[in-house]
Amino acid sequence: MNGPVKQHTGPFHMSRRRRTDTLSPRNPAQSELLNSLENFQLTFAAGSAGTGKTYIATSVACELLKTERIRQIIITRPMVEAEEKIGFLPGDVNEKFAPYFAPIREILDLHFPNVDQMVKNRQIEIAPIAFMRGRTFNDAFVLFDEAQNTTPKQMKLFLSRLGDYARVCVTGDLDQMDIEGKSGLEDAMERHSNIPEVRIVRFEDKDVVRSKLVRKILANYK
Repeated sequence: MNGPVKQHTGPFHMSRRRRTDTLSPRNPAQSELLNSLENFQLTFAAGSAGTGKTYIATSVACELLKTERIRQIIITRPMVEAEEKIGFLPGDVNEKFAPYFAPIREILDLHFPNVDQMVKNRQIEIAPIAFMRGRTFNDAFVLFDEAQNTTPKQMKLFLSRLGDYARVCVTGDLDQMDIEGKSGLEDAMERHSNIPEVRIVRFEDKDVVRSKLVRKILANYK
C-alpha cells in the first residue's frame, strides 16, 4: 500500500455514490447492515443463511482497504465442523484454516487480484479465534464469521481486542449452531445492546437472497 494511511476517530463514511457502484442492498435488512457498518464501531449481523451478511461485510472491508481508510482486514471464525468431524488437517495454521476461510476467500477474490500476496504482506490476516489472545485490533476491519459457534468466553476474548481505530462485524446464524450450550453470539447481543457504539441487525428468512428455493427450504425447517 502506497503512502501513509490516515487514522480516523469517527465513523468510516462511504459515499452514496461508492455504495451504489459497489453494493446495492436488495432488502431493508441489507440496507440496515450497510448503514451500520458505515456508522457504528461494532455490528452484530445475525439471522438466516443466504441473506448476504458475510458478503456485505467482506465487501465493505475491501472498499475501506482499497481507499486506504484501514491498514488491514482481519478475518476470524471458530474452527468448528458442521456435524461431521474431519480430523487434524496438515500444514501450517493458514493451511489448516483454509477450508474454513474458503467462502470469504471467494469474496476477496472478486475485489483483489492478488489475495495471496496481500496475506503474505499482512494486509489481509486470517486468524482462528484461538490465536486472538493478547491482540489489539487497530486501524483494521475485523470480520468474525460463523460466530454462533463460539462460546461466551471466546466472544468476550474477541470483543476485548477492539482498539480505537477498529471496525468490527460479527456474523452468525443461531439456527445453525454446532456447539453445545449457549452461543457467544446470542449472549453478546443480549449483553451489549445498550451500548451506543453497538448495532444489532437481524435477518429473517424473507431476507434470503441466495435463491428462492433456499428461502422455501429454510421456512420448512422452522
